[in-house]
Amino acid sequence: MKKVIEIKNLNYSYQNGNFKLKDINLDIYENETFGIIGPNGSGKTTLILNLNGILIGNGEIKILEIKINRKNINEIRKKIGIVFQNPDDQLFSLTVFDDVAFGPLNLGLDKENIIDRVNEALKEVNMIDFINYFPEHLSFGEKKKISIATVLSMKPDIMIFDEPTIGLDPHSRKNLLNILKNLKGTKIIASHDLDMIYELCDRVVLINDGKIIKIGEKNEILLDKKLLEDNFLEVPLTAILKKNLTNKN
Repeated sequence: MKKVIEIKNLNYSYQNGNFKLKDINLDIYENETFGIIGPNGSGKTTLILNLNGILIGNGEIKILEIKINRKNINEIRKKIGIVFQNPDDQLFSLTVFDDVAFGPLNLGLDKENIIDRVNEALKEVNMIDFINYFPEHLSFGEKKKISIATVLSMKPDIMIFDEPTIGLDPHSRKNLLNILKNLKGTKIIASHDLDMIYELCDRVVLINDGKIIKIGEKNEILLDKKLLEDNFLEVPLTAILKKNLTNKN
């Protein structure tokens, strides 16, 4: 399998001297859906912000064989896009169209291509009928989907989602999971929602105190009750139900 992300000996500390990432070594492969889990303050968000150069630590990160540095950040961000936890961090324009068109416009695309990308992205998240809406008039769940569309319109090779289901009611959560399932390409999901991680991800990394505790297939991580409890997490109900059903059969 082709590696699309290679992380070697990554360390990151904030200006106050608090270390959040310590000797991270990790490979992520083309077209896999990869989960990042850990308790509050474990370093999940710090890690994903290093992946597209919002934060730059010590060590080496390669995105599609290109090593991240301060000079090539714009090129890296064309290849890897982040959907932030709070959609209001990504929605700032007058209309939904303007928000989704912002990325393609900054890529220098012509008007026809920008319109095509906006329409395509909104269709992927089932929000094409909202193209002329004011973002402030949308529900939180609708804003979540539009924020995904703002990244999709850039056509990145890799998409990162930071706590995509947080703040959603069960109906909105189910709709979002269906959207995430159908998105093509490499996806990285950082979340406390371990039921979602179990349902969507192929492999998982557990981090705590800025360090990798374990990397493995989802069953290897998410069915290990002691491992999760030792790191202030719980086995997801979805995994328990599926295991019990498998045992009965």
